[in-house]
Amino acid sequence: MRIKLIQFLMLAAIIVVAGYFSPLTAQTVTGSIAGGGVTRGKAARATVVLSIPGGLHVNSSRPDSEYAIATTLRASARGARIGAVSYPRGHNRKFSFSDNPINVYEGRAAFGFNVTVPSTYRGETIAVNVTVRYQACTNEVCYPPKSKQITLTARVN
Repeated sequence: MRIKLIQFLMLAAIIVVAGYFSPLTAQTVTGSIAGGGVTRGKAARATVVLSIPGGLHVNSSRPDSEYAIATTLRASARGARIGAVSYPRGHNRKFSFSDNPINVYEGRAAFGFNVTVPSTYRGETIAVNVTVRYQACTNEVCYPPKSKQITLTARVN
C-alpha cells in the first residue's frame, strides 16, 4: 500500500512539473530557404516561422517595455552572406502586470532574411544555422527566455 501511494505521489508530481514547464517548450520554430534551392551569386529569401500556441504570446522584437525581453533571430552560414533580418510588426496589448501596453507576437510570427551564396561557392548545399530567442508569456506571467535552434538547408545551383 505504501509503495502504491509513493508511486502515485511521484506520478502526480511529474504531471504537475510537466504542466508547469510546457509553456517553455510549446513554441515551435520552422523555416526554409527559397523553396529549397539557391543560385550562386544571387540572393535567396529565407523565412523562419515562430509558432505560438493559443493562450501564450511572445514579446516582439520591439516590445516597448524596459522589462520585456525582445525576440531576436540570429543566422549564420559558412561560405555565405546573411542579410539583415526583417522582423514582423507585433501588436500592442495591455496586460494586468504592466502599466503600459506591450508589443507582442501571437499565433505565428514570420521572419525573413536574404542568403547570398557567392559565385565561387564550391559546395552542393548550404546550411544556415538559426537561433530564435524569445520570452513567452501568458496574460498573467512571463517565463524565462528560451532559445530554439534550427538548421535550414538548400541545394546550390
